[in-house]
Amino acid sequence: MSDLFGVQNLPYGSAIWPDGRQHTVVRIGSSALSLTTAAPPEFAELFADGTLDRLLAAGRATWTNVRALLPSLIEGAELVALADLEMVLPFTVADYVDFYASEHHATNVGRLFRPDEEPLKPNWKHLPVGYHGRAGTVVVSGTPIRRPHGQTRGADGTVGFGPSRRLDIEAELGFVVGTPSPLGDPVPVADFAEHVFGVCLVNDWSARDIQAWEYVPLGPFLGKSFATSVSAWITPLDALAAARVPAPPRDVAVLPYLDDSAHPWGLDIAVEVWLNGELISRPPFAGMYWTPAQMLAHLTVNGANVRPGDLFASGTISGPRPDERGSLLELSWGGAEPLTLDDGAVRTFLQDGDEVVLRATAPGVGGGRIGLGEVSGRIRPS
Repeated sequence: MSDLFGVQNLPYGSAIWPDGRQHTVVRIGSSALSLTTAAPPEFAELFADGTLDRLLAAGRATWTNVRALLPSLIEGAELVALADLEMVLPFTVADYVDFYASEHHATNVGRLFRPDEEPLKPNWKHLPVGYHGRAGTVVVSGTPIRRPHGQTRGADGTVGFGPSRRLDIEAELGFVVGTPSPLGDPVPVADFAEHVFGVCLVNDWSARDIQAWEYVPLGPFLGKSFATSVSAWITPLDALAAARVPAPPRDVAVLPYLDDSAHPWGLDIAVEVWLNGELISRPPFAGMYWTPAQMLAHLTVNGANVRPGDLFASGTISGPRPDERGSLLELSWGGAEPLTLDDGAVRTFLQDGDEVVLRATAPGVGGGRIGLGEVSGRIRPS
């Protein structure tokens, strides 16, 4: 695992250092360097508060210059083992938007929820569908997740209230915005890398029974807003240069503002979903129908601005095969096809005490593979 986090990776995070203060850190292998103490004077102010907030706001030129300095700062420096650090949320989440960008996931959900209709709604291949989530409930990896309460409707039509019985995961990739945009000015697909600082794994926990009752006609609300887990490590976009691939072929022409043919931002990222220590799925991000550059362009095309710390996520990553589905809703086919784990345990949705871990790797610049920081969460009773 440590060689997935070598000098071609160098993700950033925020941690409680052995001195008891919060430091901005960079990861190398299974250790970290404090940029709060080691940054040269010209960059010291960026890391003084122990978060990534000021670095995000500094813009692409500064991101490039700081990254170029990191190998020399690390060489011969005093590093601290990750085991001796408490990782915290590395940036202040300004806004959170979640998309629905996997055709395989959207098709599966459509077949489950609307078996007598076409699985994809007419708009789906014309625009990246999304919803505005809750920034205040984005939590760092390792934070326990308490089972949410809410309204549900039973098979007999009776409306009740209580803890969710269909608690689920969504394996996603998140994109952290740095450079802001002015209100009223859309961000074109060509400018994606000027605004997005880096990526992280995301688990957008979902209460499917609460969601099913509330989401018509306005979409996700309390079934999603109780918690979203993100990695403690933000992988710089520059570290993923070798992972860029074209998006899958599209059978519906997109409008000009979504035309990414000259600026492909598909990403060859291999995700793993682990449940209680067992690998249950391998969703491939390379198959996502909509790219993050298109997501950002659509998010801002009406004039909405972005700010440092904005987070937008891809929606569930699912592939065409049953073992590439990124949610338990799909893996258990709505509960009709339970999963049997190696220890004999049977799951349709999450039970109290279950732990979910997402991991991912991508091709690295110069060969080999790099790792994205994992996302973990254990379910606590309501």
